[in-house]
Formats: sequence, structure tokens, C-alpha cells
Amino acid sequence: METPTQFVQWLRSVAPYIHAFRGKTFVVAFPGELVAAGALSVLAQDLSLLVALGIRVVIVYGSRPQVAEQLALRNVEGRFHNGLRITDTAALECAKEAAGELRLDIEAAFSQGLPNTPMAHAAIRIISGNFVTARPLGVIDGVDLELTGITRKVDAERIHAILGTDSLVLLSPLGFSPTGEAFNLTMEDVAVSAAIALHADKLVFITETAMMTDDGGAEIRELSSHQAEAVLEAGFLASDASFYLQHAIKACNSGVPRAHIVPFEMDGSALLELFTHDGVGTMISHENLESLRKATIEDVGGIIKLIEPLEADGTLVKRGRELIEREIDQFSVIEHDGVIFGCAALYPFPEEKMAEMACLTVNPEVQAQGDGERILRHMENRARAAGFKQLFVLTTRTSHWFQKRGFKPATVDALPKDRQRMYNWQRKSQVLVKSL
Repeated sequence: METPTQFVQWLRSVAPYIHAFRGKTFVVAFPGELVAAGALSVLAQDLSLLVALGIRVVIVYGSRPQVAEQLALRNVEGRFHNGLRITDTAALECAKEAAGELRLDIEAAFSQGLPNTPMAHAAIRIISGNFVTARPLGVIDGVDLELTGITRKVDAERIHAILGTDSLVLLSPLGFSPTGEAFNLTMEDVAVSAAIALHADKLVFITETAMMTDDGGAEIRELSSHQAEAVLEAGFLASDASFYLQHAIKACNSGVPRAHIVPFEMDGSALLELFTHDGVGTMISHENLESLRKATIEDVGGIIKLIEPLEADGTLVKRGRELIEREIDQFSVIEHDGVIFGCAALYPFPEEKMAEMACLTVNPEVQAQGDGERILRHMENRARAAGFKQLFVLTTRTSHWFQKRGFKPATVDALPKDRQRMYNWQRKSQVLVKSL
């Protein structure tokens, strides 16, 4: 059982995400397999929590297994071409029936409100309608896909108006033409089209597929859209995973900043993906999510939040906000998905061609992932580029870490004269120097 301290630490760790996500638009799509697996109720609770945190949520659902079940009840064999269902009149009727049943199931799941449950007092409104205009997909490779369609337009203006009332919007895998025809669409196509039209901040696929792995079996946690295209071309992914990845790439290349492919087999996978550093799925972005860069004035708040615990326990010397603001040009930060996870500062002593690296800090959640070394290398490169020959640190608790990375113990006399005068003899920090 969690201790109060662990709970407080956890709540503080998710706070940056809550601040970053409030007011943002997420399109969350899931297949009919999730409903068939009995996971709808839990997902509804998790998505309701997102709404409670001020996130604007659009849901898109799929219905492949339910359509197949309806066809089987009618003794009609399903037909496919390149993984897409050929939708004749009988198949369209099955798609309508499946979509209607699923819509009612989803609305019921979001109507839960029993006391002592995660949905107590939620009062989530979920609204669906004819928001998707579609057209027939047509003839592909000589095969007429009949009433299988593709999204032509999503009514973003009406959807945004509904989201502004703190309601959820529900989109089905059906679209309608201006002439009143209905078309069977893929959930992935509707989700991508909605995310693009709404200028969504995230597209999240909650999938029946397992965690994506490379051809060597290593988990794929994070990809730029260019890297994802290379993965697709390599051809080692299963067809279902490839289909999701293909649509995630399309979304990112069309302006959606982040797309996530998250297996639903783990309880709370959507929350774990969104509110933890590494997540539990694969994240695709147009650019690399993690950046190591010089700090700007907008990073002051993130730096303060990062170093405050270490200042409190005496590991770091206390720095006020005004001091950090004045010295922000000396800082570099490592940022992941808009959250500061590490920082360090570089103070020059030009006469001695030396520089001090101070305030090297990495969020405890990610300390085992090499971010500290990445920041160290970055600061060493900054010092070399400025023409410095030596880099030194003053530390009370991490001397072994620095010695393993080439720093040598030294005396206070080895410091630049100006730094010697500022040396705090009460702290008795150890001096370590590294030649560049």
C-alpha cells in the first residue's frame, strides 16, 4: 500500500502534465476489440478523469468484430481487399447495427455514477451526431469497395462548440454524403481526420495490438515521423500495428504534434501513457520529443520546480527566482513533451580559461535513463565551444558520479581566484576538475 509520502510524490510528479494538458484537445480512438474484451467501463472512467482535468476529449470507436458478428448471424461472408472491408448493402446494414449498439454501450459507460466509484459525481455528457461527411472510396486495383468510404470533412466548428461546454464528442465509424448516403469508414481514418481538422494536440489509439517492438525484440517507445516511416518500410511489424502506425504518421505529418499507439491490455494504459515520462506505448511526433537546449526565460518555473527538493535537503545551494531569471542564459535544460526533466548551469571564468558547471539536476523518475550524462556532455561541449580548457564542479554528495566521468579531486586553490573568494567553507564542498 502506498505511503502518504509516495502519494504526495506521485501527485507532484503528474502536476506538470496536468498544467500542460489543461484546455488541450485529445482525440482518443479505440477498436471494437476493446469493447469485446470488457475494457470499456474502465476506459470510460479514465477518459472522464481527463475531462475533469480540463482536457477536451473527442472519442472515435471502431466496430470490426461487432460487424463480423452481425454478418455471421445473417450467414453472410465478409469480403476484404488489402485489409479493407468491401461494404455491400448487407454489410452496411450490419455496420449500422453494430455502430448503434456500440454507441449505446459507450453512452451507458459514461453514465455510471455510483457512489464510491471513479465515476461518482462525474456527470459527463457525451454527444454524437452527423459530424463526419464521407465519400465512397471507389475502385482500387480493379476492385469496387462499394459502400466503403473515406472521410471527406469533419465539422470542426460544431465539435469545438460542444467541447467548450465540457462535453465529450463521440464519432462513429460511419459517415454521410450530402445526398444522404451512409458509408462504412475505418476508425483510424475518422480519428486521423478529426485530429487534423480539430488541430488536436494529441491523437491516442488505444489498440488491441501488443507493445510495438523492433526486429530485435526491443520495445519501440518513441519515434519521429521520419523514423516511423523507416520502421514501416523495414516491414517487420504485424499488419495491424503497421495500419495504426501508418495513420499515426499521417496525423503527425499533417500538423498533429503527438500520436500515441497504446495497448489496452494493461489497466489504465491511457493514463500511464499520458502522465508518465516513458509511457506504456509508442509515441510518434513530427519532431523528436526530447530536446536538450539552452534555457529561456519561459523555463524558469520548470527549473525552480526541479531543483526545489534538492535545495530543501541541502544538496544544492538555494537560488531564488530572481537569481535564476538573471542567470537564465547560463542554464541548459532537457525537455520532454513540454516538461523540464533536467538542467545545469555553466559559469565562465575567462582569465583562467575555466568554467564551473553547477546545478546539474535530473528528475528522480528518470535518473536511470542517462539524462545526467547527456546534460554533462552538452555542458562540456558548451565549455569547449567557448574556448575553456577545464571544467570544474563543487559537490557535497555526488563526487563519485563525477569521478567516474573523468573529474579529478582538487583543492580550493585549483579554483579561479574569483571563485575561491566565493567558496563556502561551511558547506565544505568537494572540488573536482576535468580537462577538456
